[in-house]
Amino acid sequence: MTVELIFSLIDILSSIYYFLIIIYVLMSWLPNVRESFVGEWLGKLVEPYLSVFRRFIPPIMGMIDISPIIALIALRYAVLGLKYILSLVFY
Repeated sequence: MTVELIFSLIDILSSIYYFLIIIYVLMSWLPNVRESFVGEWLGKLVEPYLSVFRRFIPPIMGMIDISPIIALIALRYAVLGLKYILSLVFY
């Protein structure tokens, strides 16, 4: 496996997870959809990651949850850090 292939795989997987988080957050506007099979499946994939941020970031004015935004930013930086570490190892 070449390094470029590994980086491409990391980019693809992180992009998929990024969009899963966005879809899950958008589904919160439609409560009936979140209770469906797809909503429950997305919740099982995304909620463990988001719950880490929800523990430390309270909702603004008691109802606006900005933790998914911080979680998406953290995901991007984690991917950049992982790719940097792998570039140090392989090059």
